Amino acid sequence: MYRHLECRLNEALHAFLQSTYGLDFPNLVIEQPPKVEFGEYALPIAFELARKLRKAPRKIAEEIIAGIGTVPGFEKFEVAGAGYINVRVNRAQVAIELVADHEPAEKVPAGKVLVEHSSINPNKAAHVGHLRNAILGDTFVRLLRFAGREVDIQNYIDNTGVQVADVVVGFLHIEKKTRAEIEVLAAAPRFDFYCWDLYARASQWYEQDKQNLQKRLATLHAIEEGNNETAAIADLISIAVLRRHLETMDRLDIEYDFLPRESEILHLHFWDAAFTKLKEAGVLTYETEGKNKGCWVMRRAGTSNTSNTEDAGDQEEGKITEEDQKVIVRSNGTVGYVGKDIAYHMWKFGLLGRDFGYRKFYRYPNGRDCWISSTQGEKNHPHFGDVAEIYNVIDARQAEAQNTVIEALRGLGHSEAADRYTHFSYEMVALTPRCAAELGYELSEEDKARPWIEVSGRKGFGVKADDLMDALIASARTEVDSRHPELEDAERAAIAEKIAIGALRFFMLKYTKPSVIAFDFKDALSFEGETGPYVQYAVVRATNIFRKGGFNPDSFCRDRIGIASSDGDGARAVSTESSGNAADFGRYFEGLDGSEIWELWLSAAKTSYIVAQCIATTEPAYIAKHAFQMAQLFNTFYHRHPILAEADEGRKRFLLTTAAVVRRELIRVLNMMGSSVPTAM
Repeated sequence: MYRHLECRLNEALHAFLQSTYGLDFPNLVIEQPPKVEFGEYALPIAFELARKLRKAPRKIAEEIIAGIGTVPGFEKFEVAGAGYINVRVNRAQVAIELVADHEPAEKVPAGKVLVEHSSINPNKAAHVGHLRNAILGDTFVRLLRFAGREVDIQNYIDNTGVQVADVVVGFLHIEKKTRAEIEVLAAAPRFDFYCWDLYARASQWYEQDKQNLQKRLATLHAIEEGNNETAAIADLISIAVLRRHLETMDRLDIEYDFLPRESEILHLHFWDAAFTKLKEAGVLTYETEGKNKGCWVMRRAGTSNTSNTEDAGDQEEGKITEEDQKVIVRSNGTVGYVGKDIAYHMWKFGLLGRDFGYRKFYRYPNGRDCWISSTQGEKNHPHFGDVAEIYNVIDARQAEAQNTVIEALRGLGHSEAADRYTHFSYEMVALTPRCAAELGYELSEEDKARPWIEVSGRKGFGVKADDLMDALIASARTEVDSRHPELEDAERAAIAEKIAIGALRFFMLKYTKPSVIAFDFKDALSFEGETGPYVQYAVVRATNIFRKGGFNPDSFCRDRIGIASSDGDGARAVSTESSGNAADFGRYFEGLDGSEIWELWLSAAKTSYIVAQCIATTEPAYIAKHAFQMAQLFNTFYHRHPILAEADEGRKRFLLTTAAVVRRELIRVLNMMGSSVPTAM
C-alpha cells in the first residue's frame, strides 16, 4: 500500500509541476521523514526548484501545497523548516486497506526473467560460500515472483572444466581406481565429501612433482573431446556430485528448473555458431604477432574503442593494444571460459539459432521436475531460454568476465539485450580465525590477527554446506528439547530444522552484497538480536495470542471486514465490523500511543515497497532488514499492550487486528526469504 501511495503522490506532483511551472522532473525525490510524527513522506522538491524559479524554497513549498489539491489517500501537506513538504496519509484508510490485504495491481513488465545461480563445480561438496550464492539467488527469484514476474531458475554446470579433471586424475592416477570401483563409490552417501578430500589431495600431488600436471592436461583434453573412457568417468563423477548438490540445496528449499551443462555447449557446437557471428561482426580479431599471436581476441571491457594516435606513434587507429586484449580463443584452438559463456548467453536471449536437448534429471519431493541439457533429449519439455531479462548471481571476482560477455552482445548489435543483462555481484564468504581454529586448521600468528581468512577448495579449507546445516539443526534441537520436552520427537525435530534453516538463510541475507561475510559458528548459531529466529519468534508470539484467545489468526482480518465499494482507481472502501467507518477506526492512531502503533502498521504496509527496492537495486538485504525492524516493532507492541486483558472490547479487537496484520506480513516476508515458521520456539 505504501508503494502505491508513493506512486500516486509522484503522479500528482508531476501533473502539478507540469501544469503550473511547465517543468518536468523525471526522477522526483520522495523521502521518508526521520519520525512518523512528521508524516509518511517528505518532499525536498522546493529546494530543487528554487534556482529555476528564483524564489525562496519555503514560498515554493507553500505554492505547491495550495495548488496540488486533494490527492486520494492523503490527509495533509505541511511546510516544514526552510521548504520541506511533509505529507501525511489518511491513516485509517490505509489501515483498512491493509486489513483487507488490498494491494492495487501494478503493471508487470512483459517477458520471462532468467535467474542463474549456484553454478557449483560438480567436483566436490558444496561449501558455505556456495550457500551465499544460492540463498541470494533463490531469494531474488522469490522477490521477482512476488512482484508478478515469470521466472526460470537455471544452475550452470561446468562439467568439463579443470576442477572435474583434477578429481578424475585423483581417482585414476592417485587412487588407481577402475571405473567399476568409482561407480560403487559414487552410489554411496555423501560421495561429494569423498571428492572434497580427493580434490585437495590432487592439488598436493601436483605440487610434489610439476610433471604430474601433464596428467591434468591430458585428462582435460580427453573430457572436452568426449566419447572416451576418461570422459565417461568424468560424467559419472559430475552427475553423482550434482545429485548431491541438488539434495543439499533442497534442504534449504532451493530448487532449479534447468541445468545447462558445458559439455552440451561444446558437443552441440554452440561456440561454433557464436564464433561465426562474432567474426562476421568484427567483435573478434585474429592476432598475427605479439604475445597473443595465433589467438582470437576482443577488446577488454571498459577500454576505449579508439586509440590516441598521438601517444601511440605509428599504431593503427582503432587497433586493440595487447594490454586491452581479452583472449577468447587460444593459439592452440581451444576456446576459453568467456567464449563459451558468450555463446551460452546468446542462447539465453534467443540469439544463437540453436537449442539444447532436454531430459528430466531430478524430481523434488513436491513432484516438481528439474531438467538437464542433453545432446538428444525428450520430445515434450518446457521451453527454456529466449528470455527478456537475465540476472547472473556470480561473485565480484567474475566482474571482468561478465562485462566481456555484455560487451560482446553490444558488439553483435544487441545493445537492448546487453542492457537487460545484470551481473548480480556479491563478495565472498571467508572464515573468522576462531572458526578456522575450531575446524582444526593450523594458523600462523599473522592469520590469527586477520579479520577473516579466505577459504580454499584446493586446500580442502572451508565449511561444507551439509556440515553447517547439521550443526545448526543440532544446536537448535538442543534448545527445543530443553524448552518443549512435552512435544513428540518428530515435532521437536521439525521445529529445530525450521529454526536452523531460518537462521542460516537470514544470516546470509542480512549482509549487503558488497560485504565480505566472515563466517563464524557462534554468530550463525545465535538466535538473539538481528537473526532469523528473532523474526520467527515474533510470528510465534502473535500466533499464541490468537490461540489463547480462541481466534483463527489466518481468518481474523477477513472476518472483521466487508468490501463496500470500489472506486475508479481500483481502491476499495472497507468497513470494520466493530466500527463501521474509517473515522472510528482511525481514533486508535491518535496521540503518542496511537503514533507508536501506527508506526507498526506503516511498517507492515511497506512490504511491496521494500520488494520493489530489492529488485531495483538487486539487494535482498533490504527484505531482511525490513523483517527484523517489523519484528522489533511488534515485540515492543506486544510488551506494551496486553491484548487479551484489554477491557475495552473495541480496542481489544483493534489490537488483535494489529497483531493479525503484522503476523500475516511477517509470514509473507519470511516466505520470500525462504523461511517458514515453527509451531513453537
